Amino acid sequence: MPVIPGAESYFRAGASGTGVLLCHGFTGSPGSLRPWAEYLAEAGLTVSVPRLPGHGTTWQEMSRTRWEDWYAEADRGYGELRGQCSEIFVMGLSMGGCLALRMAELRGAAVSGVVLVNPSLAPDTRLFMLAPLLKLVVPSLPGIASDIKKEGVQELGYTRVPVRAAASLPALWRLTQSRLSEVTQPVLVFRSTVDHVVGPASMRVLQAGLPAGQLAVRECPDSYHVATLDNDAPTIFAGSLEFVRAHSHAETE
Repeated sequence: MPVIPGAESYFRAGASGTGVLLCHGFTGSPGSLRPWAEYLAEAGLTVSVPRLPGHGTTWQEMSRTRWEDWYAEADRGYGELRGQCSEIFVMGLSMGGCLALRMAELRGAAVSGVVLVNPSLAPDTRLFMLAPLLKLVVPSLPGIASDIKKEGVQELGYTRVPVRAAASLPALWRLTQSRLSEVTQPVLVFRSTVDHVVGPASMRVLQAGLPAGQLAVRECPDSYHVATLDNDAPTIFAGSLEFVRAHSHAETE
């Protein structure tokens, strides 16, 4: 299946021993994180942004994939970084944030820190609450891509949501929620004050599951959901690099 130009995976080796794995969101693509990835790579980090299965091609192909497929590809990206880096940070946007947390749960101390942008951890929109039933009736619904405040910017994502794929998300949310106590790494969250895709329930889940001293939250007052392409993107990029430098052993050696 041909990949949409701009939706390709991204990998760039850096000079330091620190790697960063970036996970894109549901129905999005690595293009949503490309400027962030390039910023971190320019700072000397080794950066990987895998294209998750079913993304960056057609929503019909994505309909044949589930959260386990997306996590497996993210984990493959982690393994690729592990072969080159002494430590790894995981970061993610929206559903990619949930995958990043799941990896932190499973990898433990092998993940040095987590950065999330508008993470999705709960079915706080009607579409995802109803998806397990809707998948029996309709194949797709209107898309959720390009929730961006900045004029003239579009996200490279699907205009339709494959309902069968969406129906697999609640299982990922429940599993990740149930093991949040196993996340011991520092976590930094960038949260848009206006988000038309992910509602407040996800942040409530995260704040209830992690100690206040472990979780730092920074507001993005001038962005919508896809904040990595929006007005607050420079703040996110600089803040994530500052976070890596503050918590990295390799960066201080």
